[in-house]
Amino acid sequence: MAEEKKFVPFISPDVNLVEFTIRGLILGLILAVVLGAANAYLGLKAGMTIAATYPAAVLGMAILRLFKSNILEENFVRTVGSIGESVAAGAIFTLPAFFIAKIWDPQNITLGNYLTATIILIVGGILGIMFVALLRRVMVEDKDLLFPESTAAAEIHKSGQKGGSGGAKYLFSAMGVGAVIQFFAQLKLFATWEKFYGFFHKTIIPGTFFKAEGGMLLSSPGFSPAYTGVGYIIGPKYASLNFSGGLLAWGLLTPIIYYFIYPFINVPVFIQNWAMTSGIPIEKLNDPAFQITQVWKYVVRPIAIGGMLMGAFYTLFRMRKSLYAGLKRSFGDVKKAAAGSHVEVVRTEKDLKFSWIIIGILASAIVTFLITYFVFNTGLIPALVSATILIILAFFFAAISGYLVGIIGSSNNPISGLTLTALITTALILVLIGVDAEHGGVAAVLGVAAIVCVAAAVAGEMLQDLKAGHLLGGTPWKMQVGNIIGVIVSGLVMFYVLNMLNQADIVQGQQQGYTGGFGSKNLAAPQAGLMAMLSQGIIGGQMAWPLIIVGLLMGLALIMMQVKSPMLVAVGMYLPLETTFAIFVGGLIKGVVDLIVEKKQYVPAQKVRIENIGILLASGLIAGEALTGLGFAPFRIAGVVPEIFKDPPVIIGIAVLVILTLILIIVPIMNRGSEDEPAPPSAGM
Repeated sequence: MAEEKKFVPFISPDVNLVEFTIRGLILGLILAVVLGAANAYLGLKAGMTIAATYPAAVLGMAILRLFKSNILEENFVRTVGSIGESVAAGAIFTLPAFFIAKIWDPQNITLGNYLTATIILIVGGILGIMFVALLRRVMVEDKDLLFPESTAAAEIHKSGQKGGSGGAKYLFSAMGVGAVIQFFAQLKLFATWEKFYGFFHKTIIPGTFFKAEGGMLLSSPGFSPAYTGVGYIIGPKYASLNFSGGLLAWGLLTPIIYYFIYPFINVPVFIQNWAMTSGIPIEKLNDPAFQITQVWKYVVRPIAIGGMLMGAFYTLFRMRKSLYAGLKRSFGDVKKAAAGSHVEVVRTEKDLKFSWIIIGILASAIVTFLITYFVFNTGLIPALVSATILIILAFFFAAISGYLVGIIGSSNNPISGLTLTALITTALILVLIGVDAEHGGVAAVLGVAAIVCVAAAVAGEMLQDLKAGHLLGGTPWKMQVGNIIGVIVSGLVMFYVLNMLNQADIVQGQQQGYTGGFGSKNLAAPQAGLMAMLSQGIIGGQMAWPLIIVGLLMGLALIMMQVKSPMLVAVGMYLPLETTFAIFVGGLIKGVVDLIVEKKQYVPAQKVRIENIGILLASGLIAGEALTGLGFAPFRIAGVVPEIFKDPPVIIGIAVLVILTLILIIVPIMNRGSEDEPAPPSAGM
């Protein structure tokens, strides 16, 4: 039997290159904040994030090329730069729930709110890194874990050493396009078209008493570079699933529910009572578009939450073998890591010291106890229980997250499903020991779930980066220290980003006649809405059970119909139609590119170049819009954003969509290269 070939990294362990540098750390931290903020913007609006590893690698390489850098410094910058996205994912899935559940008042943000949110993010991030440091060696050396995105990232760095451009020009150019479009969108040069149409005939069935009262709210796709880019990245199949949820919500459930309740709400007495209790002007309450939107918000959305709940459990059920394998290995991996902690190892195998890892884990538990006891006021026993639950769940889910990233990549990591499991487990345990809503139970549940969510997200991203570093010859402890700093910096700024977007949407809602803030049509935050409703329902008994049960049954029906992603359909129901429609358009554009590639029969190397350029362009469009939207937020809060048109023409928006379509189709195809050029590394995410 032939002897198995020993693994040799790209840079030998005997070679000591400059790796952890001040300029690399600063650049990585800037990328972490920028890419994290962009993902926070995208996640609050569209309910999904994009992996930051590839953009961080391309941007870092492009900027470091101005200096005399080496591949390990570039690897270090990518590692630090991509961690902000995982902190943002944990933040958007959970922190808005504190506002939606009315634990925090958006009109009165205190220093205590900021400190609590920041500590939650930092503690969760550090926990994730500590647990990954325990498990790194076993997981990165496991031949059954392919780490597809890590391999692609490592190959991108290698190609950069051979003179490859890394595609920075496409990323930066698309960022510029996205920024310009969003700039004029903020100034209302164009806007989404939306209009309510009543049913055409006076009766549904001629000759019967079924009067056709009601109608439908129709909308154009949102003219958004970010939504179009998301649709392009997830592709036509997943974009179609997301849009099918929008059609279910706005084409079936909302109109039919509105049809039945229309005769009851459109009477003067009801309208007057509604106006008195809500403070909304009567003329607005009489507007059918407003009425049907309220039906979607308060009836259809809880049904969608039930669908998301079923979808999350189904996702975990489908991964049950991988989850079990991850749990089974976790205990053994810790023993192996601890046993090898005192053995002298080469540079490429050095992790953080075992003693520091244990100190970090214990410190996280103590901080959780202090927050739960002193900030959420739960009492001594619930605080101790919460801290204990936290460490157990964070360890298991960090291990599971890392394991799943090794199999399917971080882009497909079911973080929301893991967080949901943590939330329900914590809530049920706290209820069993007598905690209720009046004694901080809801806040404690959300706090523990938030920390576990960030820990799982950071663990998956960290292990992905450590695998890339393993292939390239990076030093693990330096990457881990860099990510600890990245988590701290990202955690310090993330609440500002979320709060700024929330405040800006509240002001915009006041100006444009809708209720702004987290959960609005512009900041849907679907996962956070799910977390808020479940924590309030289990702890406080405020669950809209009839609607949730309907959603659960709907999700079960989707599973029985073998729908590929019931969760994505339910998220589509929770989002405004213009959002899912725009994502669908982006998916269609990617479908057109795929058809052209198939028809022209391009060679594999050309297909990879087209795929990579398309992803870079889509990522740039997302980042450009997100950063510009964030830049406008302070001016929106101050109320000083001018308007070009009071009623913006739709035709300009259509022209914008045509431009985006042409860019995403023509640029990748025209830059496919010749047939004899070697294939670049694939960046498929």
